[in-house]
Amino acid sequence: MSEVEIRVVETRREKKQFLELPWKLYQDDPHWIPPLRLNQKELVGFKHHPFYDNNPRQAFLAFRNGKPCGRILGIINREHNRRYKEKRGFFGFYESVEDQDVSDGLFNAVMQWLEPYDIQQLRGPVSPSLNYECGLLVDGFDSSPFFMMTYNHPYYEQLITSYGFQKSQDLYAFWGHVKMLETLDEKLEIIAKEAAKRFNVQMRRINPKRFKQEVRAFLDIYNESLVNTWGFTPLSDGEMKHMSQGLRQLIVPELTTLAEIDGRPVAAAFGLLDYNPRIKQIDGRLFPFGFLRLLNNRKRIKKARVLSTNVIPEYQRWGLGVAVLSRFRQDVLDWGLEDIEFSWVLESNHLSYKTLERGGAKLDKTYRIFDFEP
Repeated sequence: MSEVEIRVVETRREKKQFLELPWKLYQDDPHWIPPLRLNQKELVGFKHHPFYDNNPRQAFLAFRNGKPCGRILGIINREHNRRYKEKRGFFGFYESVEDQDVSDGLFNAVMQWLEPYDIQQLRGPVSPSLNYECGLLVDGFDSSPFFMMTYNHPYYEQLITSYGFQKSQDLYAFWGHVKMLETLDEKLEIIAKEAAKRFNVQMRRINPKRFKQEVRAFLDIYNESLVNTWGFTPLSDGEMKHMSQGLRQLIVPELTTLAEIDGRPVAAAFGLLDYNPRIKQIDGRLFPFGFLRLLNNRKRIKKARVLSTNVIPEYQRWGLGVAVLSRFRQDVLDWGLEDIEFSWVLESNHLSYKTLERGGAKLDKTYRIFDFEP
C-alpha cells in the first residue's frame, strides 16, 4: 500500500477537493445530508466568514495514490484561550476513510501546524466552534440528522480515540412527537404559569417588520445566557450580524417566542424547520433554483428542531425557560408539526436534561467532543 501524503490546502483545486470529499465518502449512506455548499465554503474559511477575522485556521488534505482520502481543519479560537486561560487548538471538518494512517496523518499535520503557537492540546470536532455544528456522532446512526446537526461514519470514533483522544463532553439530541407536548407534565405547567405570573412576563413572536433587531435580541440573549456553559465563547459582533442575515430566510416567525419583562427581552426560544430532506434533494446547491425549492411551501415541513431555549442569568432557575417552551408549544401545534428535536443539550446541563426527560422527550442521538492531552 502506498504512503499517505498530507498536503496543506492552498490551490483552488485543493480547496475544491476539500469541499467535495464528503460526497465521495458518503455516496452509499442513505442518512447523510450534504452541507449547503456556499455555507460550507464560508465556514471553512475559503470565503470570508467573520469567525476568522481574529482566528487562524489551516486546512489539510490526505492523499493516497493521488486521490483525496481525508481532510481536517486546524483552528485557533483566540477568544476561547483568553477566556479559559488555555493554550488549546481545535479541529473541525474532519473526514477520513477507514484507515488509521490517514487519520493519524491528519492529526499530526494539525499538531505540527500548532507548534509555532506553543499549543499542544487539541479539542474537537467543532466546525468551527461550539456556536456552529459540532460534536462527533457516536450513537444514533439509524436516522438522518436534523437541520444543522452533524453526521459521520461510525468508525470515526475509533480512529479518533486510537490517536489518543479522550472524551471531554457529550452533547445530546432529544426527540419528541407532538403528542408529547399535549400531555406535558402537569408540574411543568404549574412551574410555567408561576414563572410567568411572578415576573409579569409578556410573551410574543418575533416581529417580521423588525426582523434584524429581533434576531439580534435573540443572539444577545444567547450570548448572555451561556456565559457559564462549558466551553462557551460568545459570538462576535461580526458573527452575530452574519448569522442574523443567514437566519433571515430560514426562521419562520410562527415558531419563535420572545419573553420580555418591562420591555426587556430576557428569554427566547425558536424552532428551525428541518430543511434537511430538501437540502438532500437540491444536493446542497442553492443556485440557480435550489433556494426556491428549499423555502417553497414550508407549511409542508412537519419536522423542526428547537435550536435553543435561552434565559439570561438573573432569571435562570426560576422556571422561565419552561414558561417560554409552554408558550412555544401552542405554536408547534398550530403549525402542524409532528416530530421535534431538542438539540443540543450538554451532558453537564442537568437542569435541561431532567426537564426534557420529565416532559417525555427521548434521548435519540449522542454527539461527543474529544480532547487530546499529550
